[in-house]
Amino acid sequence: MFYTKKTITCAEHLFSRNLILNKKFNRINKTVWIIHGYRPLGSYPVWLEKLTELLLSLEDMNVIIVDWNRGATTLFYQRAVKRTWKVAQILIKYITRMMGLGISLQSFHFIGVSLGAHISGYVGQYFGGQLGRISGIDPAGPAFNYLPAKMRLDHTGAQFVDVIHSDAGGLGISHSIGHIDFYPNGGENQPGCPKTIFSGVTSYVKCSHQRAIFLFISSLSTKCNMTAFPCHSYESFRNGHCTDCEDFGLNLCPISGYFINLWKNDIVKKHSTGLKAYFNTSPKEPFCLFHYSLDIVTIKGIEKKGNIEVKLKDKHGTIETSKIKRKLGPIKKALKDVKLDKSQR
Repeated sequence: MFYTKKTITCAEHLFSRNLILNKKFNRINKTVWIIHGYRPLGSYPVWLEKLTELLLSLEDMNVIIVDWNRGATTLFYQRAVKRTWKVAQILIKYITRMMGLGISLQSFHFIGVSLGAHISGYVGQYFGGQLGRISGIDPAGPAFNYLPAKMRLDHTGAQFVDVIHSDAGGLGISHSIGHIDFYPNGGENQPGCPKTIFSGVTSYVKCSHQRAIFLFISSLSTKCNMTAFPCHSYESFRNGHCTDCEDFGLNLCPISGYFINLWKNDIVKKHSTGLKAYFNTSPKEPFCLFHYSLDIVTIKGIEKKGNIEVKLKDKHGTIETSKIKRKLGPIKKALKDVKLDKSQR
């Protein structure tokens, strides 16, 4: 399904039956391919329309939605997994045709959600990693964890691969696979998602997995950027050990989501693969929080147990309170997250 700024309310076919490219396709503009994931009940992805609208509101581009809902709809997950390669083969045929018309692979940005991330990876591997960018949105884990790179999304699939992990080890893939991998809230259980099955089976199973696409959409629509911090682990990040992004060769801390491409050159040059970045979010849209690093220096030689309470107040009078419970040594750090007005950052 092909969209432009002028056809945003009505999709058109990208190709006619005899492989004639749609005349409205702009061969100079960027082309974003959106590929959804497993759809056990055949429902239409609730996020798809909003993502398309936001992308086209940013700039004049070609947006292509790969609708493989018929293949993704099955109660047997493994059956959908097998069909991902068939989808990739169809896309490879289309893209080969487009290359023959002088369209550059570097102008392609694939946004693959769950199984769609691995479809993007297959396409990228076929073309020798010459695609411009692949964004893996919580790439599917079951049937893909620790497979060889050619059988899943991998950093070798494009010139730049960014990944958001929101259900790592669950429905999402367990390990880092991009040039940069973002782990919101540690990459596993997301705030605001139900913790028991009694809250509804669908929400309990899918909430954390789907959070990645809503975070990506939020990066397009909000003025509150989700700044992430490269770090060796989530625990180190939470303990305030990774607040200086220059330690990882970056002049500025990266922003998770669509605009991470602004950091592409530094990341690819200095980190061939496996740069992990962490940030925390609020439970609801727009999800962004501001991170504060607090240094506490105690008098030398004195150690006591106790609580320190920190209160931050924004210009509207909203107060956020946070308690730090830990044994105080000579110098201790703690990273705290609060939702405050940007002017009080």
